[in-house]
Amino acid sequence: MSDVSFKEHLSSLRQEVEAALVENLGSARWPASLKEAVEYSLMAGGKRLRPVLVLLACELCGGERRKAFAAACAMEMIHTYSLIHDDLPSMDDDELRRGRPTSHVVFGEALAILAGDCLLTHAFQTLTSGDSPPKVMAEVVRVLSSAASGSGMVGGQVLDLEAERGPFRNRLLTEPADRENDHGLSFDRLVSAESADSEEQGGAEAEQTEIGSNFQDTRDVDHLIRIHSMKTGALIAASLELGAICAEGSVQDRERLRQYGLLIGLAFQIADDLLDVTGSNSKLGKTTGRDVDLGKLTYPSLLGVEASRNRAELLVQQACELLSPYGNRAVWLTDLARFIVERDH
Repeated sequence: MSDVSFKEHLSSLRQEVEAALVENLGSARWPASLKEAVEYSLMAGGKRLRPVLVLLACELCGGERRKAFAAACAMEMIHTYSLIHDDLPSMDDDELRRGRPTSHVVFGEALAILAGDCLLTHAFQTLTSGDSPPKVMAEVVRVLSSAASGSGMVGGQVLDLEAERGPFRNRLLTEPADRENDHGLSFDRLVSAESADSEEQGGAEAEQTEIGSNFQDTRDVDHLIRIHSMKTGALIAASLELGAICAEGSVQDRERLRQYGLLIGLAFQIADDLLDVTGSNSKLGKTTGRDVDLGKLTYPSLLGVEASRNRAELLVQQACELLSPYGNRAVWLTDLARFIVERDH
């Protein structure tokens, strides 16, 4: 990866997204308090990963970036609404997001909930107010609404909350204090042992590609994959598919990019789980260690740090292989996939 050129390009795309969001909100006619709360969260910075993916996918499929800005803005609005609600006391009860107090801390729970609701609905208003052909407009609405629905992001959040309060949470609370070793190191040893066996049997032939398939009891791992495929992967995959739709790309382009998105979505979540264990509040802009405090089902708690890191790298490798038919045209997406697992915030 050529770090300087990639980071410059990423920064440029983020600035374009920021400018589009500012322009979009400029025409909003909402109560002043609501607009302030929406702007507080939406314009708080962040990685802007999802809208950037929309733009990159559109270009990869031969479209002009300008055709994808409405979809990129809508995707960031959906993501931000989910963060506002995710931080609420009734869910993760977080007080820090993107380096500053969360919405409900600043504006109170009621206005924070309404700001999230406003972003959710305004996302679809944004999608349908552009000049795209009706067929394209209908398809981007269908794809985004499905990704954000009960079979996507919202459903994943429900499963995540239930996992905190279910059998996995109970095990964490009743097992000894050195549960990191209990869950992490035993899985690491199992991975190491199976890796050695794989080498003796011919390496790749014995290697499993499914995340949980190396383990004797995969119920927690499989459930975690399902949670994050829905909660995180669905929106990331939809971002890429939206870009392809805006460019009026082929069915093959859409499916290839969607699969790439699901893989990097899981890699992104593993990286997030690792940063919650190894990162710092100042770099992340949010409170670290919350996953452990809440008893969340995470990759490090099940697999250990090193095995989780290896799994994220494998997912990125698989994702980049999917883009090989595009050759050098996919360089920004392959660089972005690697950035996801190498980032420190």
